[in-house]
Amino acid sequence: MISPDDGGHCPKDATPWDAGGERRFTAAPGEAGLRLDLFLTGRRTGLSRSQIRRAVEEGRVQVDGGPVRAGRKLKTGDEVAIFLPAERPSGVLPEAIPLRILFEDASLLVIDKPAGMVVHPAAGHSGGTLVNALLHHCRDLSGIGGVLRPGIVHRLDKETSGLLVVAKSDEAHQGLSAQFKRHEVKKTYLALVYGDPKADGGRIEAAVGRHPTDRKRMSTQSRRGRSAVTIWHIRERYGVAALLEVDIETGRTHQIRVHLADLGYPVVGDRVYGGAGRIRTGGDPAARSRIKALDRQALHAWRLAFTHPVTAERMEFSSPMPEDVAGLCAFLRKRTEAG
Repeated sequence: MISPDDGGHCPKDATPWDAGGERRFTAAPGEAGLRLDLFLTGRRTGLSRSQIRRAVEEGRVQVDGGPVRAGRKLKTGDEVAIFLPAERPSGVLPEAIPLRILFEDASLLVIDKPAGMVVHPAAGHSGGTLVNALLHHCRDLSGIGGVLRPGIVHRLDKETSGLLVVAKSDEAHQGLSAQFKRHEVKKTYLALVYGDPKADGGRIEAAVGRHPTDRKRMSTQSRRGRSAVTIWHIRERYGVAALLEVDIETGRTHQIRVHLADLGYPVVGDRVYGGAGRIRTGGDPAARSRIKALDRQALHAWRLAFTHPVTAERMEFSSPMPEDVAGLCAFLRKRTEAG
């Protein structure tokens, strides 16, 4: 655990966009015929492809002095200029919140996030987030990956505990983002679910998108869902519940929770996707009481593996299951063994 007083700080690695400005690039012979947006995505701008396309639409990208479309095919020698305004202060303040840091170097941190912590500021959560804590721990993080989500490459839901990797430099952010996009980051979760699955494991392939009528939920019935793959297998059976190991090949919002609920085995403690109602139907009164006492979804990001974006070293981390879920599993295990 690193406390607020430990004074860990990032080395200064300022992004060229800190104060806005202009960058120019020239298309090489091997880049002739390349789309403008793809050309700029391959440059070290610190911007995603969608951000680059937005800059093009707003007229902040020019080729040989004139505005163009994102799909413009470049010719050898074309001079591409991109103009960015100076970033406005985000209003996100550093906060002295303790962080459990498993690894840190000049490029990245691996953090074990507790349940109940929101990753980045959003409506209703302007403070107390992981980003607030990171800005205190790492003083020069604010320009990396955007002002509201500095350093954030992927997320966990508020009530999901476990492992996150955070970028501390533009190079690390771009490298890690590319690995996530190529599905090269391996993420394994532990999920305690209601019910006793008939199979020992399975593969779920169902697109996930915004719910057709409830904008706060995700669903496999969305017309604009994105492909999502979840692989699960049984780790332990408790009769009224089961502990699963879950690997995800994609990282859609609420993916595991939605897929397991659709399968008929919602995550214990998940009040959004059908878990709360199952408390009444399974187990003896003591088991129901213990399950009901869990005040969050029993989902934990257990293992994380990726390639270091600078050193190219393969890195693997694991996080023990938190006491609240581990204690519930121990109770259910003992109950099962006693018959």
